[in-house]
Amino acid sequence: MQHLAILRRRATAPALFIVCAALAVAFGACVSTDTLPTPAEARIPTSAGEGAPTPTAAVSALVPSSSPTPTAAVSALVPSSSPTPTAAVSALVPTPVVEPCDGCNAYGVAVDASYADGLAHLSTRVWETDFRFHTVPYEEVISGGVGRDGIPPIDDPRFVSVTEANEWLADAEPVIALELNGEAKAYPLQVLTRHEIVNDELGGVPVSATYCPLCNSAVVFDRTLDGTVYDFGVSGNLRNSDLVMWDRQTQSWWQQLTGEAIAGELAGAQLRFVPAQIVSWATFAAEHLDGLTLAPSGFSSRYGTNPYVNYDNPDSQPFLFRGEADRRLPPKLRVAAVEINGEAVAFPYSRLAQERVVHHRVGGEEIVVFFEFGTTSAIGARSIPDAEDVGATGVFRPTLDSERLTFVSDGNAITDQGTGSLWNVLGRAVSGPLAGRQLERVNAQDHLWFAWAAFKPHTTVYGEP
Repeated sequence: MQHLAILRRRATAPALFIVCAALAVAFGACVSTDTLPTPAEARIPTSAGEGAPTPTAAVSALVPSSSPTPTAAVSALVPSSSPTPTAAVSALVPTPVVEPCDGCNAYGVAVDASYADGLAHLSTRVWETDFRFHTVPYEEVISGGVGRDGIPPIDDPRFVSVTEANEWLADAEPVIALELNGEAKAYPLQVLTRHEIVNDELGGVPVSATYCPLCNSAVVFDRTLDGTVYDFGVSGNLRNSDLVMWDRQTQSWWQQLTGEAIAGELAGAQLRFVPAQIVSWATFAAEHLDGLTLAPSGFSSRYGTNPYVNYDNPDSQPFLFRGEADRRLPPKLRVAAVEINGEAVAFPYSRLAQERVVHHRVGGEEIVVFFEFGTTSAIGARSIPDAEDVGATGVFRPTLDSERLTFVSDGNAITDQGTGSLWNVLGRAVSGPLAGRQLERVNAQDHLWFAWAAFKPHTTVYGEP
């Protein structure tokens, strides 16, 4: 009855959404005998924010650091006297060379004179977006059941100390761990499931920490583009079940998983990724005693509970996904997804949980993937702290001081063979001769397989014959 009431309240929504939501409810009833609120219920707006805050001062775009050339394995590395390096910010997406053309926007996207035909199924009356420019068919974009900023982003985030956060965060709860220019912050998923976007600044860099529960995609961006700082919100639309963001400066639409502007004045633009990880609160707190933690905003009294109960059942079907699922893996199996120099590889959690450490080459570069148990799911059980332990991953360049390290695991601890130093999933040596040293993070995200495969169909699956 609860689901029927929700559908009645949304009777004014597009017909497509109602049909899809009903199918999702029916499917949810099949996959679990528990009470299963649908993602549609979770996305019903309780407040709306149409205000556009004044953009902050422009900050120059980050320059990607070069990666050292791996050399022979070392036998006895010792810590250097230089300060411990923080994780480098990698562009990983080259700035496109745009050829000027008549009628194109600044990113080489041409005007589509018949754009309105593709938008007929969407409500656009509140938008001032220049829909003439788009890089994807509008038919691929559908309503997620909420209005613009019906899931309210956080524009004025409040942070507390690790000691204060310990009072309301459980050790195994998942957080986005972000370290930049010597500063560290944690963004708990119990907060981000209710807001999806946090517009923030870290280490002097304007960033947006984003999370789409329907894809389990936690992605952090440098929100400066061509000298302008952009503020992002939740459009209320989805594509391939993934959050479509919007910026308040031009009202362009952006794909959260890829960081590409897909419609509007900025169509064709690409945001730079800031490498981040989903890890347990205990892992972040132990590593960053002086770090800061995003606090609940007061918007909801339900922080700590999951509105997408049982959503991450690996074999269940994704919500409002109209594409054809890649059957190489179960649709909602978690993967650590990496793309370097145009080559994409997905590392299934099921395989990583067995091997714990994987050395691999992607796009001509050597990487190492760490896996560690101890992090719960944000989209499993009703209570996030009590959810299944799904583990956490970290992807790094396996070099220090231009020397290649070889990592191994005994099933519990991760060590390097050269010095026997002990390493955590954040890529930091916590004991041994290399204690305090930090590996350079590679941009990687922990997605549900169906979503990554939809946007990156050329992906290779690690472990496939």
